[in-house]
Amino acid sequence: NTDNVLTYGMGYHQNRYSPLKQVNKTTVKKLVPIWNTNLDNFFGEQAQPIVHNGVMYVTNAKVTMAINIDTGKPIWKQVLEWPPETPRIVCCGISNKGAAIYDGKVYRTTLDAHVIAYDTKTGNEVWKSKAAEWREGHSMTLAPLVANGVVVTGISGAEFGVRGFIDGWDAQTGKQLWRRYTIPARGEKGNETWPQGDNNAWRVGGGSSWITGSYDPDLDLMYWGVGNPAPWASQSRLGDNLYTSSVLAMRPKTGEIVWHYQFTPNDAYDYDSNWEMILAEIPYQNARRKVLMQMNRNGFLYVLDRADGKLLSAEPFEKDRKSTRLNSSHT
Repeated sequence: NTDNVLTYGMGYHQNRYSPLKQVNKTTVKKLVPIWNTNLDNFFGEQAQPIVHNGVMYVTNAKVTMAINIDTGKPIWKQVLEWPPETPRIVCCGISNKGAAIYDGKVYRTTLDAHVIAYDTKTGNEVWKSKAAEWREGHSMTLAPLVANGVVVTGISGAEFGVRGFIDGWDAQTGKQLWRRYTIPARGEKGNETWPQGDNNAWRVGGGSSWITGSYDPDLDLMYWGVGNPAPWASQSRLGDNLYTSSVLAMRPKTGEIVWHYQFTPNDAYDYDSNWEMILAEIPYQNARRKVLMQMNRNGFLYVLDRADGKLLSAEPFEKDRKSTRLNSSHT
């Protein structure tokens, strides 16, 4: 609601929409700053703040801070320390996209691939869990998702040949509950879409998950976008390369994949599919349909049934360099 922003994306639906009506085209020019607070960070700010009971929780790559929302006065501040050489293997900026809040704790990820829980009132560290080894190319910049009581996180590092994954953590203890790799191993469903025999491209197949998923509590399904395969030279990994450039519908308690949809098979262009999976209920064929939507980097707006993953629509929203309409028969 307008007083409390409890999840990244301003709701499980990832609509990023505020119902506030006081700020509009006429009144926006009257906005003035009433306080400012120094976050003591030289790397830039990308995080969406979390707001709960008059306290704003803000993160960046170095700092987690609780701020009195009326005065701007810091309530507590935690500074992260990670090895100084870590940024050399972090793709696309030293950043953090935000936190999650649940049951008296604030959760965040770190550049050197850890997940941390802080007490919301004191800022004391409650637990810290290692997700992966940063020296192998893993990093974490996303805001966690809390779904059905489970803290869920993704990973970055496709550009460094990692095998991507999504993790579920116990909210109270930080114990890892499950791990779901976004690149299936030999013998797992989907591995047949990678080269077989002695070609082990799947072991370094990419598939990062660095944008927070959305969640449907009624279906108990969360929806995570998966990034590009690795390496970009697609001729070295013939096949569709599941589950890269896809959306995964998963159970938060177990990490089970209920369905998937791949937007760009054998992605050779870094199209990714990490962007927000927007949940809505819209008119479709004379009925209301609960859908998932994504404006994909490949230039198409996809609409899927969020219960079973059925494709309802895939229409272009971009034009090519010759300003001609893209072929809507894209698969």
